[in-house]
Amino acid sequence: MAFDEELYQQRRQERKRRQEAKKKKLIIKLVLAAFVLVLCAVLIAVFVNPGKEETPQPGVTTATPGKEESKPEATTADPEQFSTIHIAAVGDLNVTQKLVDAGGMERDYTETFLDIAHLLGDADISVVNFEGVLCGEPYGESKSAPLSLMQNLSSAGVDLVQIANSYSIYKGVSGLAKTVENVRAAGMEPLGAYDSNAAREESGGYLICEANGVKIAFVAFTKGMDGMALPAGSEKCVNVLYEDYASTYKQVATQAILDVVNGAKAEEPDMIIAMVHWGSEFNDTLSNSQLEIETLLHENGVDAIIGTHSHYVQQMKLKDGKFTAYSLGDFAGDADRSGSEYSVVLDLEITKNHKTGKTNIVGFSYTPIFTVVEEEKPIRVMRIKEAMAAFEGGYIDSVAKETYDKMAYALERIENRINPKK
Repeated sequence: MAFDEELYQQRRQERKRRQEAKKKKLIIKLVLAAFVLVLCAVLIAVFVNPGKEETPQPGVTTATPGKEESKPEATTADPEQFSTIHIAAVGDLNVTQKLVDAGGMERDYTETFLDIAHLLGDADISVVNFEGVLCGEPYGESKSAPLSLMQNLSSAGVDLVQIANSYSIYKGVSGLAKTVENVRAAGMEPLGAYDSNAAREESGGYLICEANGVKIAFVAFTKGMDGMALPAGSEKCVNVLYEDYASTYKQVATQAILDVVNGAKAEEPDMIIAMVHWGSEFNDTLSNSQLEIETLLHENGVDAIIGTHSHYVQQMKLKDGKFTAYSLGDFAGDADRSGSEYSVVLDLEITKNHKTGKTNIVGFSYTPIFTVVEEEKPIRVMRIKEAMAAFEGGYIDSVAKETYDKMAYALERIENRINPKK
């Protein structure tokens, strides 16, 4: 299934215009720099060797007696040969009463995402895991979020919303259908769950996106739905990782997983990214079945695995071209539990050689973020380093001293969690 929402295309075009503008500025700088270097070389040759009638010209090699003549190397690469895109991903967006109330009477969450919006909006494709439903009032404790929360999320730059998780059928299949509808109404596309078996069959259980000439297939799965089972006639509405997804999570649904992944592979994407809701809540231990699923996905064509559900930031690794982030932690919520108040915005850098067709994950980075919950202020998701610098500089509306101290601790914990000592 291809994602061709008009809003998505508009964002891509706008970002492409910005990228082209940056590229033109860079080319101008390179040309000017090259001109200055050539001019300096000519002046040096003239003044250092005034008695000679000829000065070697740039780009022309001259033979030296007794030495092999060499050809000049190309100084610039074909700009059409390579393209680079960035995938931004954040962890769990937990619908809580405190988060819903942060929008005030107007249910406006602009300020909640304001500080990190550019990290999502400047990426070519951005994705979040939404732990809730969109089924109207009452909001908060019911796990139902106002549509405005999703609209503000879309405005902040999010393109894709994983809804294959613990709350997929919290309000039944009808609630799932309403959530799918409202995610799309907000200008984004849902991942991993569908409003009917027919919709799931039509989509193949995956989503195809294209950015800057790079074709990405997204798949999404959940370990289960908080002990609930899909009813007869809707068995395929959610992509699951286990056959026993409503009980013990021991029997990996190998064939069901491969059916989705192989369907995506048949589209011949440049890369496949799997969003997986797995593991145990508030627990860092990786189960044997998680490792089995990781191997299964990577050995069958999945290039990157991005995990959620534990509510904690966990290890990330890029090995032999394959990337795994076991958990990104909690993106936003009420941050009531220690360790859930900090997480990261992941940035995956992907490069494609258009002549060879080879596409690689060339690197990853992350921006540490913190859910700031302070009295008489809306909940804000903030970049830790920048917020700490603002506090140290005495800026107006900076975080409180207590929050600053928690952020300093969080920075150390994030680094230790993502890159654990062996």
